[in-house]
Amino acid sequence: MGELYIDGEWTQAAAGGRRDVINPYDASVVTTVDEADATDVDRAVRAARRAFAEEDWANAPTRRRADLLMRVHDLLLRDREDIARTETLDTGKTLTEARIDVEDVANAFRYYAELAGKDGGRVVDVGPDVLSRVVYQPVGVCALIAPWNYPLLQASWKVAPALAAGNTFVLKPSETTPLTTVAMIRLIEEAGAPPGVANLVLGSGATVGAALTGHPDVDLVSFTGGLNTGRAIMAAAAEGPRNIALELGGKNPNIVFADADFEAAVDYALDAAFLHSGQVCSAGSRLLVEDAVHDRFVEAYAERARAIRLGNGMDEGTESGPLSSAGHREKVEGYIALAQEEGARLVTGGTRPDDPALSRGFF
Repeated sequence: MGELYIDGEWTQAAAGGRRDVINPYDASVVTTVDEADATDVDRAVRAARRAFAEEDWANAPTRRRADLLMRVHDLLLRDREDIARTETLDTGKTLTEARIDVEDVANAFRYYAELAGKDGGRVVDVGPDVLSRVVYQPVGVCALIAPWNYPLLQASWKVAPALAAGNTFVLKPSETTPLTTVAMIRLIEEAGAPPGVANLVLGSGATVGAALTGHPDVDLVSFTGGLNTGRAIMAAAAEGPRNIALELGGKNPNIVFADADFEAAVDYALDAAFLHSGQVCSAGSRLLVEDAVHDRFVEAYAERARAIRLGNGMDEGTESGPLSSAGHREKVEGYIALAQEEGARLVTGGTRPDDPALSRGFF
């Protein structure tokens, strides 16, 4: 049995491609999964198109779609601990963070289950004896591409509304963090999704992502990730044309004035910078501090940052796990080197526990 899910069946990659999934804590191989190519993408998109046109998912009673989403919600809660532990293995985040993520994922499916049963139409007053109603129709086949930092949560924010609205989809998680997405698709299958409604392909953005976003039978692309990829998707969408939804993230500053609650400002700034090792698209990874409190703030911030307990996300005492990949660590090292060259004041956080695995993991 493979890890690609196409037209209601778990299947292996057509060309036999495989990819190792790496544990960020100690750089060990967690497992090996299928690596799709354009042939697999074409099969998945065609399955989604057939399901949209022939399975009549678009016209299924809203109660049927809502019931499916609620069953997924219940299954997520049933398996929440296993899924949370898998998310930690995949991303390096702490179990506390992963458990919160799974709860949020379940809540997303419940929210859209409840929303699916509500009348989304709108009556427009055009005069007597005439009833004019605006209604919304499913767009069709959706290409859903999720990022590596919140792989399951971001996927749920795309999958649940797509299903609630009567769309079919092909989902591609990040190639570095696919495991909980595979688990979620297994639950959607268990919940009774018709063949072809939900499809999953694994692989790199350069190969699988490009084939998916450029496929002529895709009606909408939802992508969360980097700016350069977002630009490429916009260009491909213009060829379609097709609908796009891009969340390209960004890094935001915390601004601290002298009259702020000092202790609260330090706490919030730490949370903003070190939650999930700073791998959050809305992370407050920069600080703009008023001169009057600058030195005091930097000193307090650095002292608390150095006390953060780094380590294995599986350990309950860990406060911050590793970065999710060696590539991300290299980027951070590059940013630090650049900042040092420019003479910036740099705060480096975290005291490393006495654990030889930290020399192998992505810390």
